Amino acid sequence: MAKPFINVEDLRRAAQRRLPRSVFDYIDGGAEGEVTLRENVRAFEDIAFRPRCAVETPTPDLKTTVLGTPISLPIILAPVGSSRMFWPRGEEVAAAVAGSVGTIYSLSTLSGCRLEDVKKATRGPAWYQLYLCGGRDVAAASVQRARDEGYSALILTIDTPVAGFRERDSRNGSKELLTRRPVPMLPHIGQFLSRPGWLMDFFRDGGLMNFPNVRLPGGPMPYADVAAALEQSTSTWADLKWIREIWKGPIVIKGVHIGEDARRAVDEGADAIVVSNHGGRQLDGVHATIRALPEVIEAVNGRVEVLFDSGVRRGSDVVKALCFGARAVLIGRAYAYGLGAAGAPGVARAIEILRTDVVRTMKLLGVRSLSELDRSYVDVNWSR
Repeated sequence: MAKPFINVEDLRRAAQRRLPRSVFDYIDGGAEGEVTLRENVRAFEDIAFRPRCAVETPTPDLKTTVLGTPISLPIILAPVGSSRMFWPRGEEVAAAVAGSVGTIYSLSTLSGCRLEDVKKATRGPAWYQLYLCGGRDVAAASVQRARDEGYSALILTIDTPVAGFRERDSRNGSKELLTRRPVPMLPHIGQFLSRPGWLMDFFRDGGLMNFPNVRLPGGPMPYADVAAALEQSTSTWADLKWIREIWKGPIVIKGVHIGEDARRAVDEGADAIVVSNHGGRQLDGVHATIRALPEVIEAVNGRVEVLFDSGVRRGSDVVKALCFGARAVLIGRAYAYGLGAAGAPGVARAIEILRTDVVRTMKLLGVRSLSELDRSYVDVNWSR
């Protein structure tokens, strides 16, 4: 299975072949004209390496710690909602792979599997990513559940006051399909019938999922228009106070673009920051995250750990982010393509591709360990 997948793009194409269009677009798409989505990937091309040659380079040590937790490589699985739509029990499958390779799995509030089941699926550490869907009391209950189950950090995502306008969803029928009304759904049924393997897996896994980690008074939040739920659940700096009263562990602020918000996050008690533009799925036209990273690193000035997210498709991208000062990198699409293509083996292959790339890049740079990476190994000429 693994041999045909040489890079992440191979996994992407395999996922596109297996998944219905609306499901694949959920992984692959971005907001509006997808300018930021493309820039997240392209901007890495503006960074050139400056290797040290004619030096002995044994296999580099990729071990590091994030928030005091040791991990085997500087790659963390980012929260990706609705992963159960990509593969049966998708969140549990991805979490199990993360644990097997010795890294952290991050679970989205908007997942199709219970947070208790996901935690049991991995033998590694897990983080819980919080949306305030259903209001404060509902969110507080999910935070308490995550604490009781042993999740080691809480991620508060701050860049979703509304969902970005994802034009693909207006064309691929996903909104009509969620109505569950036969007439609006009819023109879009063909995309599912043309993917019989996925369709069989979908029904074997129980059909259209709900969101079991959002327990509303009438039961779990149904799988419906997430945009409306997000608009009613904006996270603000004030929410950190009551969240901290329930959650006694580390809090990670995800969705920081600029130095001003980075300093505010630190002042409000964040233990780590994720420089992220939500993979280009929210506000189109913001800077690529790799371009935003140096400003945030400078603003934080070593007071908390800075993590990086969005646009990573190769191990060399990981190394570039580490050279700028990121502690580790979160990957979302890279492993989601693998999950959609082949389940657990696909996730494992995505991680192995990136790990192999990181090792090769570090050896070619003349670097023996992650601690040696710094700005002296890269040169930047932003083209935009």
